[in-house]
Amino acid sequence: MKRPGHRTAGARAPLLLTVPALLAVAFLMLPLAGILVRTSWGALGAHLTTEATTEALRLSLLVSLWALGLSLLLGVPLAWLLARVPFPGKAFVRSLVLLPMVLPPTVGGVALLLAFGRRGLLGPWLEDTFGVTLPFHTSGAVLAATFVAMPFLVISLEGALGGLRPRYEETAASLGASPVRVFLTVTLPMVAPGLIAGAALTWARALGEFGATITFAGNLPGTTQTLPLQVYLLLQDSPEAATSVSLLLLAIAMIVLIALRGRWTGTPGDHRNPASRAAARPEEPAATVPGPLPEPAADPLPTIAPEPWPLHADVTGFTHLTLDVPGGTTIAVVGPNGAGKTTLLRALLGLTPRAHAALRLGDSDVTALPPHRRGVAWVPQDGALFPHLSALANTAYGLRAHGAPRTAARREAQSWLDRLGVGHLAHRKPAQLSGGQAQRVALARALAARPRLLLLDEPLAALDQTTRARVRHTLRGHLADFGGVCLIVTHDPVEAVSLADRVLVLEDGRVLQDQPPTEVTRHPRSPWVARMLGRNAWPGTATADGLALAGGGHLVVAEPLPAGTDALAVIPPEAVSVHRERPTGSPRNVWPGTVREITSGGSRLRLLITSAEAPDLVAEITPGAAAELGIADGSAVWTSVKATEATVVAL
Repeated sequence: MKRPGHRTAGARAPLLLTVPALLAVAFLMLPLAGILVRTSWGALGAHLTTEATTEALRLSLLVSLWALGLSLLLGVPLAWLLARVPFPGKAFVRSLVLLPMVLPPTVGGVALLLAFGRRGLLGPWLEDTFGVTLPFHTSGAVLAATFVAMPFLVISLEGALGGLRPRYEETAASLGASPVRVFLTVTLPMVAPGLIAGAALTWARALGEFGATITFAGNLPGTTQTLPLQVYLLLQDSPEAATSVSLLLLAIAMIVLIALRGRWTGTPGDHRNPASRAAARPEEPAATVPGPLPEPAADPLPTIAPEPWPLHADVTGFTHLTLDVPGGTTIAVVGPNGAGKTTLLRALLGLTPRAHAALRLGDSDVTALPPHRRGVAWVPQDGALFPHLSALANTAYGLRAHGAPRTAARREAQSWLDRLGVGHLAHRKPAQLSGGQAQRVALARALAARPRLLLLDEPLAALDQTTRARVRHTLRGHLADFGGVCLIVTHDPVEAVSLADRVLVLEDGRVLQDQPPTEVTRHPRSPWVARMLGRNAWPGTATADGLALAGGGHLVVAEPLPAGTDALAVIPPEAVSVHRERPTGSPRNVWPGTVREITSGGSRLRLLITSAEAPDLVAEITPGAAAELGIADGSAVWTSVKATEATVVAL
């Protein structure tokens, strides 16, 4: 396997780029080499252990650590604000953050002096009110170091926060975690690499600060004279000692940079993202899944009798609909991409400006409540497991957010993992799980939170067929006892039929159909749904004896609609007869065509047949019939459909 960062065999850098690149390296290396060559190695120990040097080192460490602390206290909230909150003047604030990085340090010192000096804007007030004088004091050195170093923390952390998908934080909120809890338990741990990198660079920059310090705080031994200032003085009296102290600062800077190299300088969106690694892992073979899914242990938390939580929602915006659903109902939400399915879920969570939901759960109007107080749990398409927590801790997260004791929450979480067949993976991190395993853990996490409304965005899509059937059975058993409403976004007709009491068909944010699965299966009103169910779907306009097809041609049906009605003809593939010669007899609908594609569907073959007289048609025949007819790609055939086999529904 080719290792990242290694040059591809045969790749050669152009000479036009190589020469200036080597000159740049030499330009950067020569000054450092000058320090190494000119250092008096025999006197190095004596130079670094003088009283003045040790005192300057102590003061430098004190100032840089205080500057780091202030940068963390002020810079972390500022970075979060810049990365997460849109507000007027954001570009101006970001420019202010970057300004100390491009401003000459001495100019920064002058600016600090005019702001906090005894005659500055705030200096007299600080001195009169608090008795604080910043210039020519250690606190002034701290302020100067913070001014020039904090931007490194803010920019690094803002980049890390920008790379962190908000879906993790949104999922945590849907599990009942308050914004502060989300920030402390999800956001900060996940951006730790960026935070550590920014903190290290901030500390190193504060340690080496010179210009702003000497301008604002002066150069007082034992008070403001840090190592960089001492180097400046030693250059005049003892150049060899200045070189030794410079070597010390150089060594510290190199240690920081080497420690950061390739380890802490990434963002949550790069190749270290555990979620992306989990998605890339293949699903475990079905044989590795335990036999029968274990029954859960006795409920470790106080058992709450299922309480009916009917739902009423008026959704406006891109998705526009009204839902009145009794408790214990499961609704499958289907429709083409862009139909508004995920927008509907996010509106119910209160997470999108594209749509607004006036939402009532039971007797409670939760419209004005933030997501973490709505009692609505969400499983996004990728599961959004928190990569820094184990499967067990992920599952217990919602329980802990609702105040459950740690031990009881972990027992409850373990029981849910057992129900979904992943209890043996409780102590693995998401990066150690396959995509299907991770999705089952995400499902257990949502179910364990005991929500009033459960939103599942394609929850079984990552599972293999065998595991999907088993998890579907477990989920159906839970939903049968669930007192709230569950909405499941799915593209799988089997899930829609087996799990849902109603099927909600969306297109362009509007409801096309809201009926029981059997009715939607029998009379789909959307071409997309008909094709999802494996039917041929032809839109057109009703005529006296059938349908004038939108793409040209005519279909005769046994039960036509009133003439002029916009309608959809639904033809099951198995109702299409295929012939090599024009058929004779009763079929009212006969078209010539050409076989363009043959695919296998279980024990039958599906043929895609194109025709100049009708829309594309899918037919199903047995392999024996195909062999008997001598059908192959490109074969000329005739197709026929009886009028009684075509169903027409009004749109």
